[in-house]
Amino acid sequence: MRRTILLSLIVVALMLSACADEPETADRNEAAKQDEAAEQLHSLFEEYFDKSVERNPLRATFLGDHRFNDRLAITISPEYRQESMELEREFLDRVEGIDPELLEHQDRLSRELFLRERRQSLEAAEYPQHLVPVNQMRNFGNTFAQLGSGEGAQPFEDAEDYRDFLGRIEDFSRWVDQAIENMEEGIERGIVLPKLLVERTVDQLDNHVVDEPEDSLFWSPLEDWPEEIDSDTREELRDSYRSAISETLVPAYARLRDFMTEEYHEHGLEADGMHALPGGDEWYATLVRHTTTTDLGPGEIHDIGLAEVERIHEEMHAVMEAVDFDGSLDEFFEFTASDEQFYVDEPEELIQAYEDLRERVDEGARELFDLTPEADYEIRAVEPYRERSAAGASYMRPAPDGSRPGIFYVNTYDLSSRPLWAVESLFLHEAVPGHHFQLALQQEQEELPRFRRHGGNTAFIEGWALYAEAIGEEMGMHEDPYQYFGALNAELWRAIRLVVDTGLHYHGWSREDVLDYMHENSAAGESRAVSEAERYMAIPSQALAYKIGQLEIQNLRERAEDALGEDFDIRAFHNLILRNGPLPLDMLSDEVDRWIEEQA
Repeated sequence: MRRTILLSLIVVALMLSACADEPETADRNEAAKQDEAAEQLHSLFEEYFDKSVERNPLRATFLGDHRFNDRLAITISPEYRQESMELEREFLDRVEGIDPELLEHQDRLSRELFLRERRQSLEAAEYPQHLVPVNQMRNFGNTFAQLGSGEGAQPFEDAEDYRDFLGRIEDFSRWVDQAIENMEEGIERGIVLPKLLVERTVDQLDNHVVDEPEDSLFWSPLEDWPEEIDSDTREELRDSYRSAISETLVPAYARLRDFMTEEYHEHGLEADGMHALPGGDEWYATLVRHTTTTDLGPGEIHDIGLAEVERIHEEMHAVMEAVDFDGSLDEFFEFTASDEQFYVDEPEELIQAYEDLRERVDEGARELFDLTPEADYEIRAVEPYRERSAAGASYMRPAPDGSRPGIFYVNTYDLSSRPLWAVESLFLHEAVPGHHFQLALQQEQEELPRFRRHGGNTAFIEGWALYAEAIGEEMGMHEDPYQYFGALNAELWRAIRLVVDTGLHYHGWSREDVLDYMHENSAAGESRAVSEAERYMAIPSQALAYKIGQLEIQNLRERAEDALGEDFDIRAFHNLILRNGPLPLDMLSDEVDRWIEEQA
């Protein structure tokens, strides 16, 4: 009897123990599933990134990965494009198969972003962008020249580096032949550049068709040798470069130039916008969605631009009162565009004006930011071969491995169109706390998958840079009313872009309509107005990103300030915006709402 009771008690104890272990076992199983899902997700991210870098050696070079420095991918070829779409579909399916409910928040965010990018790539591939592979703004000939000049991402530190670039010269020649083949198909299908842009591109290509190899920009690395390369190797490389430049490189530039001059130009588009292309309206609407990461249509964006132009004009009238200017806004535009006090005579003076701002800007940034990049940046003039068509300023992110700093390029071409009252807003936009802060910090966030550290969307990137201009006053800038006018004028310019980009490609405006609108509503000099108008013709929708992105980031800040009141911390808000990398605007909005709930 005792034995029976004892056995019964043991059975009951075992049963109770088993019941107690069930939740613990279930928890372990669930945790194992979560770990497996996260590991699988990150493995797919890394696999995709590795494949995409290997398939695009030039991107690898810019990322500081020099394994493929001797080659270029012909990304506009039918074979490459087909392989790309197969890769996109493969990884779309594989990542979709991972249950987001098993993932932590940051991994869910990465999954959502990855899937979105794959879907957009597939959607973009439905349109024939490859048939217009070159224009004056996106001219691979210029990119290649910058690489070969020794001033870009391509390293020239030892003899092997020099030999690597010789391989890329051969591939560039192949790229030119493919570009010509694509443009011939474009002629047949009516997918061509506006005639004026053909002329602008030909001018750029012509700069690289030289009589003597020593006159080529590609000869520059052979004039500033690394010390470890001995004299015999130098002579060998000189012979190789002399042959490559004269027999391969210059003929390639000449072939592309001559084709565009003698055949392509006569078939060029008579109109100036995408509306004149077959399927152009749908194509442009898709570009607008992808660029702005919103559901706003071209017509809605046009109206937003008109309203913003009117608002900024009103603020400019307040500046006129502050400086006791007696006259109309148009007369103030003329005064600020022409008075000699606002201009310098030498390119070096303009560069120095930006250098002089470094300390003030850094001091002001410390008041609003405690998350800043480790990488430094340099200020350089835009190279002569591309300065005529380049924007007033631009930024190149630093090499991820720290081998090259960020570069803030200042355009010193036609100094009569580069007013000094623009220097503060341009500095804030391109360097600190604009592109340099955002882009350098993005790639320094090592906890993020590489596709997020090195990817991006224009609406966030340019929206952040324009937001950076808008907080200038909080940073102690714009104490000079004319510098504040410069900030307003920069913002006005981005508002004008909403009007004229959609005007060109949606409402059927001509280049002259765009120039007239610019001159009627801004202080833009002729040189800048022309280069900007032609930029919008060349890269439709890109210019919409700035103002749409800025408005959304400002709206999110206001939402957070209203919700948190005295508990709102501007540094914490900026950390939130920057630490996740460039999210699409709708995903960024969700992140801010989540952050607000956590702070409340």
